[in-house]
Amino acid sequence: MDSINLQDLLSDNPKVKYPCSKKVLSLAGEDPAALYPDLPFFVTLLDHPNRIIKWTAIDVIGALAGVDRDGTVIKLLDRIAGLLNAGNMITANHAIAALGAFALARPEYQPRITAELLKVEHYSYDTVECRNIALGQVVLALGTYFTGLADKKAALAFVGRQIANTRPATRKKAEQFLKKYR
Repeated sequence: MDSINLQDLLSDNPKVKYPCSKKVLSLAGEDPAALYPDLPFFVTLLDHPNRIIKWTAIDVIGALAGVDRDGTVIKLLDRIAGLLNAGNMITANHAIAALGAFALARPEYQPRITAELLKVEHYSYDTVECRNIALGQVVLALGTYFTGLADKKAALAFVGRQIANTRPATRKKAEQFLKKYR
């Protein structure tokens, strides 16, 4: 992969920053350890006004959870969980995926992460449909680590409620989850 200049993410030129974002996300998926030394930079991007750059940071931080040996990423749990209730469904969906990655990397935090994910059911987004999309993403995130979850009762109850979700895709995710895990 070509060398990545992370400062390109801060460029005013979309033809520079968005291709850089794609490269960074690709590297985070293939070799997250290569980006781990840059964790502080990605943390600063959580406050970036450009949502795509913010989403890139959330995704990278989620990917870094698997290579975090000193506990730095997990210290961001509350900050990432706070994005679940920021009112923006896409931001919430990125945070949901990152928290799922946190739960896989650090099983001892699964109860706490699950509790945060289940709160999405009570959060407001731009529309009811946006909320329903986010609920479907929670079902998917729970599915990534459900087998290792010590107390499955609340997660199963949450997914069970999604069987009545008005969004067909969310209902289908819930049905598939329950078929697999119940």
